[in-house]
Amino acid sequence: SLLVILYFIALNFAGQHCVLFLTSPSLAGHWGRCIGDCGSGGVRSRAVWCTHAEGWTTFHANCDQQDKPESQRRCFKVCDWHLELFEWEVSGWDRCGLVPGAEAGAEACVTAQHGLQRRSVRCLQKLNRTVVSSEICEHFSPQPPAEQACLVPCPRDCVVSQFSGWSPCGPGCAGSLQHRSRAVIAPPLYGGAPCPNLTESRACGAPACPLGEEQHTYSLRLGPWGQCRLPHPRDAELAGRTMLDLGSDSGERSAAGLGGSHPQQPAGEVEIGYQTRQVRCVRSDGKHVELSPVTSRSCVIPKDCATSEWSPWSRCWRSCGWGSVAAGLRSRRRRVRSVPVGVGAPCPELEEREACSAGGKAPFAWRTSEWKACQVSLLLDQQEPQQQKQAGLCGGGIQSRVVYCAQIVVELGTHRPKEVARPVDGKLCQGAAPASSQLCQLPCRAECAVSPWAPWGPCLPESCQHRHGGRGFRMRQRQVVVDPVGALAGCPHLAESIPCEDARCHEWEVSEGACVTDRGHCGPGHRVLKAVCRSRKGEEVPHHLCSELPHPEVVACEVPCARDCVLSEWSPWSPCSHSCSSRNAEGTQSRSRSIVALPAEGGKGCPPERALREQRACNEHPCVHFFWDVSPWSSCSEDVLGTALNASSSWSGEPACGVGIQTRKVFCRKSSSGQVTPKRCPESIRPEAVRPCLLPCRKDCVVTLFSEWTPCPTACQPGKQSRYRIILQDSANGGQPCPDTLYEERECEDVPICPVYRWKSHRWSPCVLVPASVRQGPPGQSEACGHGLQSRAVTCLSEQGDAAAVGDCVRWAGAMPALVQECHIPCKDDCTFTPWSKFTACSSDCDTARSRRRSLTGRSRKRDKCQNTELYPQVETEPCPCEAFTPQPHGNWSDCIIRGGPAELQLGMPAQGAARECGQGVRLRAIACYDRSGRLVEPSLCSTSGYIEEPCTVPCPFDCRLSDWSSWSPCSSSCGPGVRVRSKWLKEKPYNGGRPCPRLDLKNQVHEAVPCYSECNQYSWEVGPWSPCKISSEENSLHCGEGIQTREVRCVKTKAQVFQIKKTELQQCTLCFVSAGWSGCQLGANATCGHGERRRLLSCRRSDGATVSMQLCQKLHLEQPVPTSSRCVVPCAVDCQLSPWSAWSQCSHTCGAGGQMVRGRSVVLRAAGEGRPCPEQLTQHRSCPVKPCYSWLLGPWSPCTLQGGQCGDGLQVRNLTCVVHDASVSATSKPVENALCGELPSKESVLQLPCSVPCPGDCHLTEWSEWSSCELTCISGRSFEPAGRQSRSRAFMVQAAESRESCSGQEVETRPCSGGKCYDYLWQSSPWRDNVRTVWCQRSDGINVTGGCPLRTKPAEVRHCSPPCRKPFSYCTQVTALCGCERGYTEVMRSNGLLDYCVKVPGLEDKKADVKTIAGKNKPVNSKMHDIFKGWSIQPFNPDGKLKIWVYGVSAGGFFIIIFLIFTSYLMW
Repeated sequence: SLLVILYFIALNFAGQHCVLFLTSPSLAGHWGRCIGDCGSGGVRSRAVWCTHAEGWTTFHANCDQQDKPESQRRCFKVCDWHLELFEWEVSGWDRCGLVPGAEAGAEACVTAQHGLQRRSVRCLQKLNRTVVSSEICEHFSPQPPAEQACLVPCPRDCVVSQFSGWSPCGPGCAGSLQHRSRAVIAPPLYGGAPCPNLTESRACGAPACPLGEEQHTYSLRLGPWGQCRLPHPRDAELAGRTMLDLGSDSGERSAAGLGGSHPQQPAGEVEIGYQTRQVRCVRSDGKHVELSPVTSRSCVIPKDCATSEWSPWSRCWRSCGWGSVAAGLRSRRRRVRSVPVGVGAPCPELEEREACSAGGKAPFAWRTSEWKACQVSLLLDQQEPQQQKQAGLCGGGIQSRVVYCAQIVVELGTHRPKEVARPVDGKLCQGAAPASSQLCQLPCRAECAVSPWAPWGPCLPESCQHRHGGRGFRMRQRQVVVDPVGALAGCPHLAESIPCEDARCHEWEVSEGACVTDRGHCGPGHRVLKAVCRSRKGEEVPHHLCSELPHPEVVACEVPCARDCVLSEWSPWSPCSHSCSSRNAEGTQSRSRSIVALPAEGGKGCPPERALREQRACNEHPCVHFFWDVSPWSSCSEDVLGTALNASSSWSGEPACGVGIQTRKVFCRKSSSGQVTPKRCPESIRPEAVRPCLLPCRKDCVVTLFSEWTPCPTACQPGKQSRYRIILQDSANGGQPCPDTLYEERECEDVPICPVYRWKSHRWSPCVLVPASVRQGPPGQSEACGHGLQSRAVTCLSEQGDAAAVGDCVRWAGAMPALVQECHIPCKDDCTFTPWSKFTACSSDCDTARSRRRSLTGRSRKRDKCQNTELYPQVETEPCPCEAFTPQPHGNWSDCIIRGGPAELQLGMPAQGAARECGQGVRLRAIACYDRSGRLVEPSLCSTSGYIEEPCTVPCPFDCRLSDWSSWSPCSSSCGPGVRVRSKWLKEKPYNGGRPCPRLDLKNQVHEAVPCYSECNQYSWEVGPWSPCKISSEENSLHCGEGIQTREVRCVKTKAQVFQIKKTELQQCTLCFVSAGWSGCQLGANATCGHGERRRLLSCRRSDGATVSMQLCQKLHLEQPVPTSSRCVVPCAVDCQLSPWSAWSQCSHTCGAGGQMVRGRSVVLRAAGEGRPCPEQLTQHRSCPVKPCYSWLLGPWSPCTLQGGQCGDGLQVRNLTCVVHDASVSATSKPVENALCGELPSKESVLQLPCSVPCPGDCHLTEWSEWSSCELTCISGRSFEPAGRQSRSRAFMVQAAESRESCSGQEVETRPCSGGKCYDYLWQSSPWRDNVRTVWCQRSDGINVTGGCPLRTKPAEVRHCSPPCRKPFSYCTQVTALCGCERGYTEVMRSNGLLDYCVKVPGLEDKKADVKTIAGKNKPVNSKMHDIFKGWSIQPFNPDGKLKIWVYGVSAGGFFIIIFLIFTSYLMW
């Protein structure tokens, strides 16, 4: 135990030195979320602990504190408002690549391999597109995945076609080769095997030629041209050189001798040198003959283009990119010092641009003017054709304003932007523009509505200083229910008064107490009246303020007992029947109580009916009352006593108006007469005669500054420019009016003149030939003649003729004239001519021709060959230029275009008047202009506009038209509530997008109904007396029995009277309130839409429709039908609002046919209700005039041309022609002058191509094969990549067997393609024959190929028996691949079905075959039945030829079975 304790102490001691801080994410805590203030002031924390080397946690004191990691760090605290500042930037997925270490070979791969795709995911700040921490964006949305799994197809080997047939052998005895080739169908992909050899060759079986009788052919082999070099100085006078003087205008050639082999030449010098090539004689077997001549030709020493250094970068600028996220641009330029000469390098780009940061925030923002007045439209059923009332309309409408983009300018010395900014192009503002129109409500005029009069109040004094007595007034009041809106007259008076005497400020209010019985719980009793002193406001006040305290009065009462009649409490007093009393009418009011329970037997009976009702007089004052009347308020005028002065209001809306006063007259009026003395009306409620008011603010017109002048149409041509300004606030109340000029136009000033430069070409130098020391010719021949080159100087001149830099001409003067041209110095045997004369003059007729001539000179005039005009023409004729042009219409007619409206406006530019949407217009059709020879020319030569114009009409929209309202129909009910109806009928349906009709009935009518009521007692039945009884049977002689009586019944209209019902009939019935249908929604006067009121009548009816007695209806207060109403809404008609037409876009094609110009407009406000719908046409198109397209047309390549030889290096050339066409698919090109096509392409790279013709015995490349069909890379029948691939190939062909080793190689080209297919590659095999068959690979479209099929699934081509047939006299069969025996032998099989050994059939000795053996078959080799049933055959013989024991056993068994059957049959008998 001691040893164990010591062991643990040592272990603990050792562990103290192994304690450390861990910050690994696997053990230490992760950083927590950032907390604190928004922005960079956040803090995040994490847990840090001390851990032992073995992984358990210990105290912090055990670790070195100096190594302790930080547990807090500063961070960027992300808040919700940061969402608009940061975003994830995700790139596209990279190409799917194999996962490292997961590559699968072609043998192991079945369908596809595991791959991985990656992409870049970054968190960016939107403002400057800088990368920030990903945790900021993760606060709003999780980080998009940066990797994803994908599939890579299995490695695919190169797929080639089958070999072609062998080429024929050559005639004769010379040994030659046969060739065959194949092409690449699909290149190797994803690590597949490379392509095999594409050619094979074999020797022909021709016999060898006898010695000395070989048959050979010879050819001249031309080598490549060498480098162009200057001649030796002694030949300088023959070579010469021409200086291109780019700085002077003398134009003379400066020919100078060469001081050395390669002296330093000035820039732009044209030097003519020479170049040579070897010529060898080659035999057909590839051997060279000793002849090796050298040919030469003149050439131009190449000079590269020379440029100056780059200029400094310009300052950062933005054109239309201000206000957008796009960065600015800066540029720099360099000038051309010398142009390229010969095959020298062309000039590089002369201008360079790069993105830059212009800094600062884009100073542009959307601004708006004030809203215009609300415009209201009538509904269709409100439109009266006879009365075109537009003034005073109210309800829902539309108001608009001008929306424009403004340049924000900050005032100097402040940080506030100016309120009125300059309008600019709408493209400079970010985000969507504010709405330019909105729905609005124009309040309808409403008369003042007041409530009924309240009851008359008590007699109150004017002042309560005197407690009791004195003169006072009784008053009644009413309230304003609906305030007047827009009405000229105000509300009527709201208070009336009556003078009275003995006015009191306080009075007693008496109330009854509870009934207290005198004895017991029921029976007679008494109640005490309580008095409370109240003020005229209804407040309880001390008793001394009222008159003498009334004595408590005791009133008799009775509490009913259980058997007595029970009465209800008295109802409140009804309203007074009259507001005043006169000699003819007095005011009364009543109250009542009802019988609640009838008395039981022995109980006290109920009082009579008259005791259930009480009545008293009220409003006994005379019908004369007084009220204060007022005149309308005067207009607001300035108060001379005040200090406020009238001032103009600023556009920002801050009030700066003065305060004025309004006055009116106030007088007391008597109800029955007129104005009376003011003493008759109470002074306490006298209306005010003066009130303060706000003087109407004077609003000055506020307009924006003028916009910038629009740029001139063309930089180098005169034109017009315009500018505009926008009204932000109209003037009102005498303010400064708006200016008349809102749009200005002027001619362009200071138009920059296009610099004019031109090339000046000087005389051609003499023709320079190859030096005589270089030329090789027959001995003694030294004539200097033949083909050479000549050069000339070209200078750049300004418009004034002064010398200019060559860079100016390169930029402004177009292509530079040729510096060098081929020339010919005739030899003494050549034909020489004078220069061509000028062409003869042309007449005005277009059918004439012009010609020019030349003539022979010197000895050429006497030579016969020079007289041949077919070889040497002396007259040239060409048609005269014709100025006759023919226009031809092209394309379709454009949409009908209405001219004269404010079309082609930029966003924010105010429209000058309303745009015409219909009426007369024009439609345009583009033309193509052709000259007399059928070539396309500029359309301006046929028409100034380039169009054919034709008048057209845009049909105007016609709204739905309804008739006037008909007269109101009679009430639908002759008794009780009903409806009166009036209607409008359809006069004209809407068309061409007019306002639709309201909902019509089947008769195309719209109805309006209002409730009505007809008195029911105005009609009655009038019954006449019965006639005498008439006997129906005439045979009855007694004239008695049953007969018929008749009487007359009529419905007559009588005077209103009350009928007494004498006979009482009892039946069950119910009372109900029956209401007529709702009327249409009724609006106020001049209202077109909005909130209205619908009405109906509520009447007293019985459920069966019969009239109810008037007494019952009176109890329900339904003596007459009561009108009821409810709120309703009539939807407003909002017409569709469209923006002005935009400017016509640029033509979609710069030249040719098919170009389109388009302009559009957008829906500003969609139609609602019965408003006019939006038109379907929001865009208009028109074809562009067909401008000629000029382009260089490259002709086909010529065959490889060898000058002076039969094989070797040559040149392929093709022609370059300037043609004109209309860019259509079926366009025919016509050749025109080269100047119309502009700058020539590089001739050396476009027009000439080196080539070679193989000499006998050389290896040469075959022609390119045809492009293979487009094939997609697919996995399980689905395309792996969006584009497919096509391939073509060529290989080296061996001409001689000796060069077979040195001639190897092949070329394969692959290009992407579209519209490919997925192909499968499957193994195919032929039937077995002698255990051998043919196996090949076939593509799913039936093409036999090599490669493509997986080798792991390739079927066997040779079949072998397993195990091998090694027994004597055995062999391998075809069908089952099992061992069998030869003819004359039989098989002895094992239990597993395999051959054990072969036994010879006894007694046959090959004379007669046993049928049990294979050899006994008619066709043992091809027998199938034997192979199938061979395993079931029985072998009765041993190998020694004796019968086996089991044969005897079977025979004995059979014998006993026969005996048993015979014995059984005997017993049955």
